[in-house]
Amino acid sequence: MSNGDIFVGEIIGTAILILFGAGVCAAVTLRYSKARASGWVVIAFGWGFGVLAGAYTAAPLSGGQLNPAVTIGIAVDTGKWDKVWVYLLGQVVGAMLGAVLAYLVYLAQFQANVRKEGTTEGTADEPVPTLGVFATIPEIRNPVANLVTEIIATMSLVLPVLAFGLTKGLGESGTTVLIVSLLVVGIGLSLGGPTGYAVNPARDLGPRIVHTFLPIPNKGTSDWGYSWIPVVGPLIGGALAGLVYNIAF
Repeated sequence: MSNGDIFVGEIIGTAILILFGAGVCAAVTLRYSKARASGWVVIAFGWGFGVLAGAYTAAPLSGGQLNPAVTIGIAVDTGKWDKVWVYLLGQVVGAMLGAVLAYLVYLAQFQANVRKEGTTEGTADEPVPTLGVFATIPEIRNPVANLVTEIIATMSLVLPVLAFGLTKGLGESGTTVLIVSLLVVGIGLSLGGPTGYAVNPARDLGPRIVHTFLPIPNKGTSDWGYSWIPVVGPLIGGALAGLVYNIAF
């Protein structure tokens, strides 16, 4: 694969991933969305389908890694680092593009970002928080616990992804991406409660950058003080998964 193919493939694939993922978060979160308040299960499946669409689309060009943690895990296992920077750059650019596309889809809902029903007399309208549409926010802010959660959750993603490569039937049938998509759904349902399961540095960093600059009414903070955890945690988790895979398999 050429650097150009990898770069374009990862941009397209990651953009699709984030369009679906940020899109489902917007659908569940924002006022005047038909899917509002439909819940965590919907979010988990939305992200899983995003992986499915993005990875299958990017696979012919770049292999459809779409995640710096996966890229790092593969590099640690194989020792091949020469194209890592191309993957990472494409993934971050694609994540930013996908976040912008999701914003455009829900533009009217973002512009109507105010909660009116249920207010009491004398209480001002309360804006709907928007950062959660783009990036992860922990339920309990505990840096050590949050970091450990992201490390373990990412290992639970990257180690099976690497192991699936040993399953000959999956590769021949073309169902590897489908299985990975279901794995992402499972991680969201099982391990996503504490931090929102970034498990992908580009998935969190790119949209957080976009949230900082988009003209969203009442958007609030982009929470850059927390932003290092969903970047560092998945990178550590990916590297550890690659190391474990290299030693054990």
